[in-house]
Amino acid sequence: MATLEKIRSKSVLLIVVIGLALLAFIIGDAITNSRNLFGDQTTVAKVGGTKIDYTDYVKKREELNSQLENARRQNPAQYNNFDTQTLSQMALDQLMGEALIDEGASKAGIQTSSSQLAYYILDQPINPRISEIMQQLNAAGHGVSTPKEAYEIIFNPKNYGLTETEMAPLQKYWVAMEAETSQLIKRNTYQKLLTGTVKANNLDKKALYNDYVSTRNVQIAYKPFGNVSDEKYAPTDKEIREEYNNIKSTYKVEEPTKEIAFIAVTIAPSDADKEAAAQLAKQTAEALKTGEAATNKELRKEGIVVTHKKVREKDLKSGAIKNFVTSAKKDSVEIVTENIKGFTVVKVGQHLTEVDSVQLNIIQVAGEGLATTTLARLNGGLSIDSVSSISPDSIFVQKDQWIALYNAQGSTGALETSQLDSLMNAGGKYIQLVSSPQGAVLANIAAKSAPKSIYEYEEVNYELKPSVTTVNEARTKLEDFLTANESATLFSENAPKEGYTVKNIDLNASTPAVPRMAGMQSFYPDSRQVVRWVMMDGKPGSVSHVYESKDAMSPALYAAAVLASYDDYTPLSNSDVLNSVSDRVRKSKAGEEMMGQYSSQTGSIESAAAAMGVEPRNNAAFRFSRNPQVRDAAVVGQIAGSQPGDVILVKGDSGIYAYQIVSENTENFPYTDSQYEQQYFQLVNPNFGEMLRGSKHFKNNIYKFEAGD
Repeated sequence: MATLEKIRSKSVLLIVVIGLALLAFIIGDAITNSRNLFGDQTTVAKVGGTKIDYTDYVKKREELNSQLENARRQNPAQYNNFDTQTLSQMALDQLMGEALIDEGASKAGIQTSSSQLAYYILDQPINPRISEIMQQLNAAGHGVSTPKEAYEIIFNPKNYGLTETEMAPLQKYWVAMEAETSQLIKRNTYQKLLTGTVKANNLDKKALYNDYVSTRNVQIAYKPFGNVSDEKYAPTDKEIREEYNNIKSTYKVEEPTKEIAFIAVTIAPSDADKEAAAQLAKQTAEALKTGEAATNKELRKEGIVVTHKKVREKDLKSGAIKNFVTSAKKDSVEIVTENIKGFTVVKVGQHLTEVDSVQLNIIQVAGEGLATTTLARLNGGLSIDSVSSISPDSIFVQKDQWIALYNAQGSTGALETSQLDSLMNAGGKYIQLVSSPQGAVLANIAAKSAPKSIYEYEEVNYELKPSVTTVNEARTKLEDFLTANESATLFSENAPKEGYTVKNIDLNASTPAVPRMAGMQSFYPDSRQVVRWVMMDGKPGSVSHVYESKDAMSPALYAAAVLASYDDYTPLSNSDVLNSVSDRVRKSKAGEEMMGQYSSQTGSIESAAAAMGVEPRNNAAFRFSRNPQVRDAAVVGQIAGSQPGDVILVKGDSGIYAYQIVSENTENFPYTDSQYEQQYFQLVNPNFGEMLRGSKHFKNNIYKFEAGD
């Protein structure tokens, strides 16, 4: 390998003279951009002593963006709606994971041997940059098909008529790739070691097996709490505080968090916009009648899209367009759809009968003179199977190739009209489909499909969106509201009075954008800017200015007010926490009352169920390990630990259970060591990122490196 073959050492004397004024300018500019030349000011995030530098972050984000663009080209249906707001945090998460693994591998003393490096570069490449190097060589005309061939050309260029100077950039890139691959190997080795740390012993595996084969025949009556009356079971402040303290650990936050009140205003077209669209539809229909729709600059400025379509009848989707196109006379014009989404105007063209595919014999010939000779020989009776014999190195044959002239979207344009006409009129003879001084493409029609019914028409579409006036009016209204309500308290109290819906949302520096729903990876468009303001500039009690989503079809306005800030536990003052804890207390009080109400009715499972107003259910194979019928974990544990006998009444998180163990059984399943090894790993479900992070303090500076306003 290059790094193993030679070590180049260079001595370079660098003399840098920096004036005080220039230094001040550089430092000032760096501070302005939330970075400077010293300390951690280029650190995007840090876990303990592990840092992510801004340069690496930008590189990774660009890499992910490139991968997304490739995915969109290959699978647009799946990736076109991918929210790019998440890329920044995705880049940071990947880099942090890699950094923690690298740190662990270093502490473990893991090294990459030269034989490993050679194997994972030349024999089983694991670094995608190897493919990039090969692509560059092939693009430059140096044909390579394996990493070994690429290596030979790059580091032994004279053997291939090349110079060291020509290959110097690729040599440098290869050396960098080697270093990167070495690190990848260390990561893979360390990750395998981590995985090996989560391994079941014989007792673990046997316990899982016993939990599965040990079953109980249980009869269960369940009465859910349902809607618990707040008035009847109103919790006291003391009860709420006590319950919060009991479950406080569930509200621990990993990063400094801010609770905000958030307003999102989705702007819909106004009545005036709808009326303007109706007038535009009429103008478009008139222009389509005279043939001016495609060239009318004023109409196109309004957003109409004119499309010429030539479609098989079977590909016309059922609906207004199909009904009109297949029934109206040529040159008829009609507004076929008009609604809140916009309108569609159609002008009927020709109704044709054409083949939708042809089978061609195609011969590519190099050389103008040879093309003329070959064409004459073919039309003189020479078989296509024998044509290569004229000049094997200059003639390439593609026999019986079907060419689709139409697909579900309409005319494919695979053949120009003049080409198709020439082929159709040749009566099976060969013609020059394409010709140039370098050669020609010869072809004839070997077969063609049955004629199909084809409809030609002009389709004009317009998507109705809010006008600039409508957007400005909505913005002015929201700005006026913010001016009159400059504190978070007034913001929250008065927003509903003005017709705004307020959501209370928790945000931290790792939040990619404002989420639409708690715990969901769905975000408001262009709302990352709101999170940046909250995390960088928002103080408890402060109110933002108006932020705008630039989606032309469905614009939105946003505003936020910071209600609170905390960095250890989400406090009881948080509305979601207060509601959740209060609900738990209410349900617990209701459950206690129900326990007393039904405790005297446990002579049998039937009497208990009748008192509860429910039907008892029989669970013939109740398992501690897998039991979807009972959702409360504590109740599952109690049932699994009970013996056959009396009816037992128990309070769960969601309702009251009465149950009776009828019998205990043992299923006859074979024990497979590997199966329960795998089940143990799935049960533990180790989060290696969290393991490596441990209790290290996490600081996310990502929003410091984004432009604010």
